[in-house]
Amino acid sequence: MKQTWEKIFEYASMPVHGTLSRKLRKGVTLQINEGKMYESAVIFLGEFVRISEGGSDGTNINTYYDWSSIETIRTYSPKE
Repeated sequence: MKQTWEKIFEYASMPVHGTLSRKLRKGVTLQINEGKMYESAVIFLGEFVRISEGGSDGTNINTYYDWSSIETIRTYSPKE
C-alpha cells in the first residue's frame, strides 16, 4: 500500500523547491485515518511520513506516521 499512499500524497501536494518536502496544494485539506484535518501542512515522505504545521502559538508541530499504520487518507478540495 505504501506506493498507493505516496501517489495520494503527491496528488494532494506539490514539491517545496530545494527540499524533499511537499506542501499541500491551495484549497486541499488532508485527513489521515479519519483523524486531524491538515489544511496548510508540509509533508515529508521517507521511511516514515512527517506532517509539519504551525501552531496557533507560533510553535511548529510535527506529526509522524508509520506507513504501515495508515489505513485511510482523505483529501478535500473544492469542486471545479
